[in-house]
Amino acid sequence: MNLASFLIYCIVVTFTPGPSNIVILSSVQQVGARQTMQYVWGATLAFGLLLTASAFLNHLLAGVLPGILKVMQIVGGLYMVYLAYQIYKMGTTEDAPKQVTGFWNGFIMQFVNPKVVLFTFTVIPSYVLPFYQSSFSSFLFVVLITFIGFLAYSSWVVFGTVFKMLLNRHQKLLSILMALFLLYSAIIVSGLI
Repeated sequence: MNLASFLIYCIVVTFTPGPSNIVILSSVQQVGARQTMQYVWGATLAFGLLLTASAFLNHLLAGVLPGILKVMQIVGGLYMVYLAYQIYKMGTTEDAPKQVTGFWNGFIMQFVNPKVVLFTFTVIPSYVLPFYQSSFSSFLFVVLITFIGFLAYSSWVVFGTVFKMLLNRHQKLLSILMALFLLYSAIIVSGLI
């Protein structure tokens, strides 16, 4: 196994902007880092569960993945449109953040986030299983990748906190931009383009 390639893949996929990271950044601006961490914990738990499913059910998932992928694209796209609307509302209403942040929204988002689902379905079979067949090895890699994901989500919380004053001055513009990024993600992952 090329450990450098594995780590680069994990870091690039988890740290780059995606639906969860955009929601985290936007939520920090509305409810603060402490409340946003509930979302991060939910997202991290779901991320780890998806990695675990990939590690232990790899052969079964590979057989049914084409059918699941299309459904996941549609459901994920619709959920991202919903989140885009909620983020857009964040700039105009006080109760919108309660609908986007929270443990369960972070948890659910991972299961309908095609970026995360595709990553978790590819990283274990591509990098781990060809070189390590034991359940214990798979478990260690699941823990390592989940930790990398947690670091990525937390870095978005830190970024949002550090730049909060700057971002708050331009809250409406930020909400519109984040909503547009999510709409773009929804269009791409839905398979419409």
